[in-house]
Amino acid sequence: MKQKGKSEDRLNLIETFAEFKELKNIERETMMSIVNEAFRSMLIKKYGNDAHFEITVNVDHGDLEIQRFREIVEDKELTNENTQIALSEAIKIEPDFEVGEEVGTPLQMKDFQRREILTLRQTLSSRIIEQERDRIFKKYENREGELVVGEINQIWKKEILVQDDEGVELVLSKSEQIPTDRYKKGDSITAMVLRVEMRTSNPHIMISRTSPTFLERLMEQEIPEIYDGLIMIKNVVRSPGEKAKVLVESYDDRIDPVGACVGVKGSRIYSIVQELRGENIDIINYTSNQTLLIARSLSPAKVSSIEIDEENKTANVYMKPDQVSLAIGKGGYNIKLASKLVGYEIDVFRDDIVEEEDVDLNEFEDEFDQWVIDSFKKIGCDTAKSVLSHTREELIQRTDLEEETVDAMISSIKKELEME
Repeated sequence: MKQKGKSEDRLNLIETFAEFKELKNIERETMMSIVNEAFRSMLIKKYGNDAHFEITVNVDHGDLEIQRFREIVEDKELTNENTQIALSEAIKIEPDFEVGEEVGTPLQMKDFQRREILTLRQTLSSRIIEQERDRIFKKYENREGELVVGEINQIWKKEILVQDDEGVELVLSKSEQIPTDRYKKGDSITAMVLRVEMRTSNPHIMISRTSPTFLERLMEQEIPEIYDGLIMIKNVVRSPGEKAKVLVESYDDRIDPVGACVGVKGSRIYSIVQELRGENIDIINYTSNQTLLIARSLSPAKVSSIEIDEENKTANVYMKPDQVSLAIGKGGYNIKLASKLVGYEIDVFRDDIVEEEDVDLNEFEDEFDQWVIDSFKKIGCDTAKSVLSHTREELIQRTDLEEETVDAMISSIKKELEME
């Protein structure tokens, strides 16, 4: 088999598909396969089959070579010009050609009609665009819930167009933007992949900055104990840009989950708050005690008592008048988020019962030695009422004081409180 020199008659198609080789995100092998298939489809339409053609593609330089191989026959025996070549024509290519040999000749641009070239371009364009769409969809289809960093490309009234590091377009709709977000073209943005779907054969990738999962991912990124699984995020509720509550639990008794999340002087939570445009974040330690959990969820308000209706999932919370506004919070965000966090409809009521004023135990130092008072303090009895909350027997046993001393303290406290 002999071939005519390649360099002289190479079919240069740089102008035909140079624009496609710029799509660097498509792997070289894939691009070569697409080009090969497109040309073979054209050859089949033109010549009936592609068995006698060899296609060499050079995607990097934007050109290719097509060799057609035909058997040399005597001139009078020529029956199929697609698979055979007359000896008289073959010796014009190479004088020493003989009958029975196979000769390869390159196809030239003039061998194709303009309409065939245009059809080829359309086929290439369609296949490459299809391949690019498929690549983008596959890149993101399993990334829902992950963080992504991009650059603002276009800003419209209802949405922002963001491009990732490969130029893939991501859409941040108005509803998924934090109300205080302010961007300009070229700004960097961090968001979470919300949904990936095909719309009219085009991949549509939606991102979010308002999803509770976005806050969860930011915490995983900033707090090693969460990333390593030592602290678990049980639930996250948000009012984007205003307030958020995060319920956490530690699987290691040595780790304070709230302290670990906040960091020294708030160092860990600070960067997250900044990313969320100043959103106030409450970190709450999880407990299976529902009453205590509800009380914690209403932080920073202090609760006096709670009545829970398990069946109807409601909770009546009683607190001092000065705590009610704290429980409700600005715009009602605190109580709304607390309800969502624990799964109970919470109603707050003023605790109108006027309690007697308590007395610090140091007030009795004129009657008792300091070491006696300290004995009560060591068991958590810092005030008069805290002493009376224990039985006489408990006080004697836990303080290790003489019975007469304990009785004297109880008597003095009762007398003081009655005077108050």
